[in-house]
Amino acid sequence: RAGLTLVGEPFVYRRSTDARKKSDIHFVYSVAHRVEESVLDAARLSELGMSILTAERPTVALGDKPMEAPPVVVGTGPCGLFAALMLAEQGYAPVVLERGGSVEERKLATERFKRLRILDENCNIQFGAGGAGTFSDGKLVTRVNDSLTSYILDRFVEFGAPQEIKYLARPHIGTDVLADVVDRMIGRIEELGGRVEYHTRFISVETNGGKAYSVLTDKGSIPCGALILAIGHSARDTYERLISEGFAIEPKAISVGMRIEHLTRDIDRAMYGELAGHPALGHAEYNLSYDTKNRGVYTFCMCPGGEVVHAASEEGGVVVNGMSNNARSGRNSNSAVVCSIFKEDYGSDPRAAIEFQRRIERSAFSAGGGDYSAPIITVGDFLSDKCQKEPSRITPTYMDGGVRLARPEEYLPSYVCGSIKNALRAFDRRIGGFAAPDAVLTGAETRTSAPVRILRDGECLAIGYENIYPAGEGAGYAGGITSAAIDGVRCALALMKKYKVQA
Repeated sequence: RAGLTLVGEPFVYRRSTDARKKSDIHFVYSVAHRVEESVLDAARLSELGMSILTAERPTVALGDKPMEAPPVVVGTGPCGLFAALMLAEQGYAPVVLERGGSVEERKLATERFKRLRILDENCNIQFGAGGAGTFSDGKLVTRVNDSLTSYILDRFVEFGAPQEIKYLARPHIGTDVLADVVDRMIGRIEELGGRVEYHTRFISVETNGGKAYSVLTDKGSIPCGALILAIGHSARDTYERLISEGFAIEPKAISVGMRIEHLTRDIDRAMYGELAGHPALGHAEYNLSYDTKNRGVYTFCMCPGGEVVHAASEEGGVVVNGMSNNARSGRNSNSAVVCSIFKEDYGSDPRAAIEFQRRIERSAFSAGGGDYSAPIITVGDFLSDKCQKEPSRITPTYMDGGVRLARPEEYLPSYVCGSIKNALRAFDRRIGGFAAPDAVLTGAETRTSAPVRILRDGECLAIGYENIYPAGEGAGYAGGITSAAIDGVRCALALMKKYKVQA
């Protein structure tokens, strides 16, 4: 078509499900084809119902500035992993620091917390190999329109993720599969000469004239030729240390709220009608938003057939998140229902942003009884300002039922509760039964994004430093697995463009 010279076979670029009419649910395919032409007429293609896709592969340019020591990457979330992998593949032999343990150690630590309520503050659902995303749903949906997205998906597939993530509109890997993918990526980094140091907590960076020369950890100092800070959104002690050391850091808007649970079959039926349960459809997913005129309320991190999990990383705080395995075969579906929080709500100090989250988590801990049980309430009671009905038809999945009735007003600001109440009623008009009286709300959801941003320049360098690269979600430049991985690649490319491989 359009006089183009086609190369190879066409392939499915995207598949989505159109369920707007329950009587006519169908898949929508976008098909792509490679062409030889270097210059394409976008307007002409648009007339023919086609568009140009940009799928970038990283272009590595190596610099000539010497490094006196290997580069150090702090964190093994998707940002740190992809940055370290990129560096290792080009011969930079990075040293990767991880305050938590391996994937297997994380599984044991989270199970111990679930069983005995003993929290390891450095190895949990937030910290350890793979970062917070490992114990989620492995969702790869991103609102970032970045040309590196397909590259990130290809790399995930290379390390064992399902092929379908390359074309599904809502790709996910699943916690069980993602754990193995993370292990393989770390193995590749080590095979290529990189070194991964588990149970090694970054404390601070030692600098001279704006140049990092070593990092201080709880196990001593490590020489550093350049530093990528992929610390994750929950590294509050690191934030506080960087603030005290004079890094340019600003607070940013966040969101807080609760997790809502429904029966998976109820959500499937509400969205797919009589076709609910059809094997070709899988379980239904939703993405809802509501504008209160003053604040936004939206669903986040929807986990079909999943569970609400304990995501605390500090003693005396209750935090919830959502998780599901690849098969998504659980009885309940859940998602966060969160309300936007503005800088004006807590002041202009980045420490105040951190404390805002922490205060909610500590209040949720108290509301849950002080033993890491989570505060819950049925939607019916929440909307009628009561707190008396124990869940019945829909059983909470947090900590195998380690929950306690409590009003959300005990741990969330009243304006958040009011906004979420209005949103639930609006969401119910879009998905029948969303505000069912026996649906369950569990709190508190506070870790939707980093509360601060570590400022950097156009070369990804921290303001005032010549070899420190704040990166990913923890630095305030990403939101989710895919965008964090992209930012890790971008920062690794920026580092390599400036520095040459150590002799």
